[in-house]
Amino acid sequence: MSAMTIFPRPVSPKSALSDLWSYFRENRPHKWPLLGLSAAMTWLIIWAFIVDANTNTMPTRNQIIYVQSWDANRSDAAVILQQKMDLARREAALQKRQREMQGVADVFGIDWRAEEARNTARRKEALKQINAQLDARLAKAEEAEKSAPEMGQP
Repeated sequence: MSAMTIFPRPVSPKSALSDLWSYFRENRPHKWPLLGLSAAMTWLIIWAFIVDANTNTMPTRNQIIYVQSWDANRSDAAVILQQKMDLARREAALQKRQREMQGVADVFGIDWRAEEARNTARRKEALKQINAQLDARLAKAEEAEKSAPEMGQP
């Protein structure tokens, strides 16, 4: 008993081409759609490898980040007022983005109203506390600015 009996006999290129040619000569209705599908799948796999090979391989361009420069002599009150304006601007942008996402949720049939009501109440409470802290700091800073010139006088 030979150990090599489980392997097929060697195939020559000539017999492989003749086998392929005989397959194409037979009149089978599914022959051409399957050939097209197999060619499309092969090119899809090749295309996926090409795209993957080019992903994240290009050097990134230097990204310039601009920052605001502030006057070194600005008062604490001016800083706190800027923080209040930034907070209001951030909240407006957040609400705009939330409306956009709610539109997307409506398109997909996601129920968001109960969570939105709960989260809005939480956010309003947090904003109320933050604004109260900023108002207290602003009042303290304005008080310090008023009393600072008086202390400097003889």
